[in-house]
Amino acid sequence: MRFLVTNDDGIHAEGLIQLAASLATLGEVTVVAPDNERSATGHAITMHYPLRVRRVVLPGLDIQAYAVDGTPADCVKLGIDVLLEGRPDFVFTGINRGANLGTDVLYSGTVSAAIEGCIMGVRSAAFSLLHGDGDKMDYAYAGKIAIKVAEIISGKNLSPDTLINVNIPSVPQNQIRGMKVTRLGRRRYTKNYEKREDPRGRTYYWLSGQLIEEEMESDIDIDAVNNNYVSITPLHYDLTSYEMMSILQSWGFEEDFTD
Repeated sequence: MRFLVTNDDGIHAEGLIQLAASLATLGEVTVVAPDNERSATGHAITMHYPLRVRRVVLPGLDIQAYAVDGTPADCVKLGIDVLLEGRPDFVFTGINRGANLGTDVLYSGTVSAAIEGCIMGVRSAAFSLLHGDGDKMDYAYAGKIAIKVAEIISGKNLSPDTLINVNIPSVPQNQIRGMKVTRLGRRRYTKNYEKREDPRGRTYYWLSGQLIEEEMESDIDIDAVNNNYVSITPLHYDLTSYEMMSILQSWGFEEDFTD
């Protein structure tokens, strides 16, 4: 197996190093990741200034690694188009520091990088480890989940336009109840901005927000991780609302406007 690995926490993030180390037990790994944190950049790509790339030595790993002064999606595009000698079999992203659940996937650079892999015709998966009690996060166990996912999808006909979004509860391994295939829930935020004043008396706003989680049915990704299941959610980049197409036609959008 040949893997292209990236993230949005930056090339020196513990989760990325663990993901690369875990996947290296299965095959060839190349890391192409942002030189600094690019969390919540969504699917942004760089158009108005050149991208700069430098080689990086990652601790404990004998692999090719490149730091890019761009976004996670940039890293995937540049990696597949230029930096890798051949096309990868997989684009794996993460292991993200914190969840990528529900509608938050629309903001996530980690998930967007996996979507970019799909757009470029490569089977892709995104991995996120939830925050637990305290600061300690067990990336080693999350790496085992990444290996398991790679082993499963490598022998299956996963459509390259569908990615696997994986969220792993941050609890001891013996408390994990298994994997559950889920759909996206809905997360929204209220009181999004906190108004503050700088030392010179000028007003500024700091994004914070209070999280509200909706739709807590048992097949929702949020409910699964809250009950100590690893959530496995298939995502598709086709955002078309197919059920609305005939409705819009009935509203007259396809009528002749030449008169």
